Amino acid sequence: MTSAHPTPHQHEHAHHEHTDDLLDWDLRGETLEREAELDLGWIEQALDWVAAGTGSSGHPVELAVDLGSGPGVAAAAIATAFPGARVTAVDGSQALLDRAVARAQRLGLGDRVDTLLQDLSADLSQLPSSDLLWISKVLHHLPDPGATLAALRHRLRPGGRIGIVEGGLPVRWAPEDLGIGRPGLQARLDVAVGEAMLALPEPHGIRPGTDWAGLLRAAGFTEVATRSWLDEVPAPAPEAVRARVRDRLTISHDRLGALLDPHDRSVVERLLDPAEPLGIDRRPDLFWLTAQTVHTGRA
Repeated sequence: MTSAHPTPHQHEHAHHEHTDDLLDWDLRGETLEREAELDLGWIEQALDWVAAGTGSSGHPVELAVDLGSGPGVAAAAIATAFPGARVTAVDGSQALLDRAVARAQRLGLGDRVDTLLQDLSADLSQLPSSDLLWISKVLHHLPDPGATLAALRHRLRPGGRIGIVEGGLPVRWAPEDLGIGRPGLQARLDVAVGEAMLALPEPHGIRPGTDWAGLLRAAGFTEVATRSWLDEVPAPAPEAVRARVRDRLTISHDRLGALLDPHDRSVVERLLDPAEPLGIDRRPDLFWLTAQTVHTGRA
């Protein structure tokens, strides 16, 4: 995990949610791993796409790096997608790296997954040189994503490929009319979170609407391409999804302050109430629907 995290964070991260001052991610490792497993469908599809582009160049993937790996769900998926590769999971939390090792061992990948403890906001020159670098929803937290991408290009072998997960679509988890409060709560929360991100000090690196493909080209990458994948869990949602939605609403309630309308705040409180029939714990129509966007380029 990197140490550069925004406080009013509303995106759901495949690996982790990067808010050190809000939650102890070391203690939440089990939850993070369970939530990340929900993302394996689109991650595997995205890795197949990256693998196809890598294979077309005749450049084999022998060494891969998952930068900001969290509990290692994507690192293990990379090892599976590229059977001939060694994968280094890089994160700022030793507890999460320990989980990455345990996961790799459970899946029979322990001999091909290594770990490296690294603050992602620090000098990245010590990263191992690789043929594939995967970085999911980390760059937008760093002070200068463009400079980071330029540095990462030099950590790729000639012809190596980068895959970055950034952007996509806002999450929807219930019908627009929740049955309590005014319709459209989820869209209003998105607006409030966007305003909160724009108000953060510049070192947090939050840049809604960043042209990630453009940053890749500016950093010297070629063959830049972008694709998106549907990320969907239908109703009735399992507990892992309910926990995700619960976390998002709790962060909104606790951190958005005056940006959250008082009436909407009271609706969020009802949604978080375990006894509320239309709350997150009990409503039968809870789902998870969004789109994840991956950008790739060649060094």
